[in-house]
Amino acid sequence: MLDQLRQIAIFAKTAEHGSFRKAADALQLSPSVVSHHVAKLESQLGVALIYRSTRKLTLTPAGRKLLHSASAMLESAESFFQVATEQQMEVIGEMTIALPAVLEYSPLVSHIGDFSKLHLGVQINMEFSDQRVDLIERGADLAIRMGWLADSSLKAVKLYDVERCVVATAAYAQSKPVPMSVADLSSWDWIALSAVGLGRIFAGRIDGFYPTGRLRVSSANAMHQLVLNGNGIAALPRFLVQAQLDRGDLVAVLSDAKIEGLGVYAVWPNNVTKGSLTQRLVSYLQEAYRRQG
Repeated sequence: MLDQLRQIAIFAKTAEHGSFRKAADALQLSPSVVSHHVAKLESQLGVALIYRSTRKLTLTPAGRKLLHSASAMLESAESFFQVATEQQMEVIGEMTIALPAVLEYSPLVSHIGDFSKLHLGVQINMEFSDQRVDLIERGADLAIRMGWLADSSLKAVKLYDVERCVVATAAYAQSKPVPMSVADLSSWDWIALSAVGLGRIFAGRIDGFYPTGRLRVSSANAMHQLVLNGNGIAALPRFLVQAQLDRGDLVAVLSDAKIEGLGVYAVWPNNVTKGSLTQRLVSYLQEAYRRQG
């Protein structure tokens, strides 16, 4: 049956172009292959479909009748592929994204929300956790990670850098000698994020800065709460502390020092196809941050 459908399609193309050679060029076949398929179709049907001469091809009555039916068949097939293509362009499906809990308050969530507004046929499950999720084991389609990525077989792209600032309560800062350099902050009570540590806070090599942290937590939100409680000093995302800085609940410590940002990465399985829902969202996020500069 599939061979016959192919033969009918080749016959219809030959009738359309009025030439085996022109039909062959359109189908990217050789003229002999086109002629072979038409002859085989005629043999199976037991009727002549095309009268051949050295100058032109002419349809027989049986050929005209078959062409009418073949045209309707091909039109239906083209209509099907058009609908399938439109559905692909429409973007439908479901995906699960694993994100660090601290990003609940970041603009990234709004960008994902904007993607959802554009594609109403997409269901997105955002799962926030302080624990780093194994993407494959969890079965998530995409993970958003902060910090510095270890080598892995996963695909990854950097979306942006989170600006950080070193903060403490005014009362805590006033209880310490005024710092003149980064090295003077070594003796302060640092609150460390377990996944990041205290080794990459200030940009460049800083001599004499060897901070220690009596409090180590796995959550940036917990760090924030401990700083507000007066337990010490921490490098926190600016979007998390800007409101407290504006109100004076927190103060920036040694604000002239250059602080390393935290990279935010999109990470996904390496077998994801280019036109997939995951890849579309990653591309959308990249473009959103590119526009922000």
